[in-house]
Amino acid sequence: MIALAIVAHPDDIEFMLAGTLLQLKSRGVEIHMMNLADGSLGSSTLSPEESVRVRWEESQASARVIGATMHPPLFPDLEVFYNQESLLKVIAAVRQVKPDIVLTQALADYMEDHQNSARLAVTAAISRGMKNAKCEPFVEPYDKPIAVYHAMPHGLQDPFGRTVVPERFIDISEVIATKTAMLNCHKSQAQWLEDTQGMSALEAEMTDMATAMGVRSEAFSLAEGLIRHNPLGFGPADFDPIAELLGPACLKNSKFHKND
Repeated sequence: MIALAIVAHPDDIEFMLAGTLLQLKSRGVEIHMMNLADGSLGSSTLSPEESVRVRWEESQASARVIGATMHPPLFPDLEVFYNQESLLKVIAAVRQVKPDIVLTQALADYMEDHQNSARLAVTAAISRGMKNAKCEPFVEPYDKPIAVYHAMPHGLQDPFGRTVVPERFIDISEVIATKTAMLNCHKSQAQWLEDTQGMSALEAEMTDMATAMGVRSEAFSLAEGLIRHNPLGFGPADFDPIAELLGPACLKNSKFHKND
């Protein structure tokens, strides 16, 4: 089985999804990682070109920690748009990997690079088997079920400051050290995030969110939250590979309400 994490920026996977990827990896899942944006604007001191180089090296280092395949970015920072040109590239990337599982960001997050990355990932996943769907470069479609899962938004709130409730909790207590090692590969981000967004310590920010998810789970000390995307068009209603693979490490949230 293959899992592909598609997010906006270098370090987004590490903040919100790396624990889930590590749990999947321990169950034999092949792991792929992709940041759609290149990090070109993510520095207060480096030129855009130098920032792209440094952040790509950091992303590759993080992928090596988990033994994942790291795919190169497709767009400059703040140029992750939900349009045909972007879709052509992301559809091709998904078809090249042929994932069974796609992990992406929240559809409602605090910035549009995140939101657009999630929208692109969803459309690419549902287009995987459409014979007449274009992509660039051309990659043959593939036909198998795919399950899409959304991470919690950064800060665990939507763009209006409302708390987001996860559908399920993933126990990351046993993999937190490796998740932290992955995040710490992104050394260039520490000063920039402090200067621009008030995040004084990457590790503390990540651990605080994992602790908050653990408290909400009422079962795990540290957790990541996920919401499974509606399976219509993606696969059978009961195709839920993360729940099947992780077993008791994936806990459904009784406080997540659906319209049944």
